Amino acid sequence: MTTRHLDLGCGMVPRNPYRRDEVWGVDINPQAVGSLEAVRFANLSIEKIPFDSEFFDSVSAYDFLEHVPRVITSATGSTRFPFVELMNEVWRVLPAGGKFYAVTPGYPRPEAFTDPTHVNTVTRWTHTYFALPHCGASPYGFNGCFRVVRVKWIRPKYEYEPHRLTLPQRFRKVRDFVQRQNSHLLWELEAVKR
Repeated sequence: MTTRHLDLGCGMVPRNPYRRDEVWGVDINPQAVGSLEAVRFANLSIEKIPFDSEFFDSVSAYDFLEHVPRVITSATGSTRFPFVELMNEVWRVLPAGGKFYAVTPGYPRPEAFTDPTHVNTVTRWTHTYFALPHCGASPYGFNGCFRVVRVKWIRPKYEYEPHRLTLPQRFRKVRDFVQRQNSHLLWELEAVKR
């Protein structure tokens, strides 16, 4: 059976952290979309992921979640929660047990605020709104639920994909932790479907 992976905000090169057979991407940049057949155009702050439900075995989001607004209020006063809607979409395109792998700069690190296009601040506890035991974003329209595989601080230079670290990388990782160099939060979540 063919396995599929989706990379959100993929740019010109969709990543494939789980080494699936097929790799697809979604990006807002028309140049990225035009360069590859497997990359589709969508503004995920206002549009759905343009794929069928349970189409992917895994989804990734590298330095992407911080670009999705938490709240949008229209001129008529209606309110939407694009980040919650995106998490619904990630859950929708995954089957039970499908993996979501996200890496994003985290609060209170300066990397979370430096880029002027960062509109969503992710904290060490943001994932709890989408994961068991509470799935606390349900009052805001979240329909799904995830189970935490792991959530931790990382320095992307050494741990950007789910792989085993070499011994020198492990030493650098410990040094980075002691020197407080870890700037990004890694989420690895698994879709729970009832």
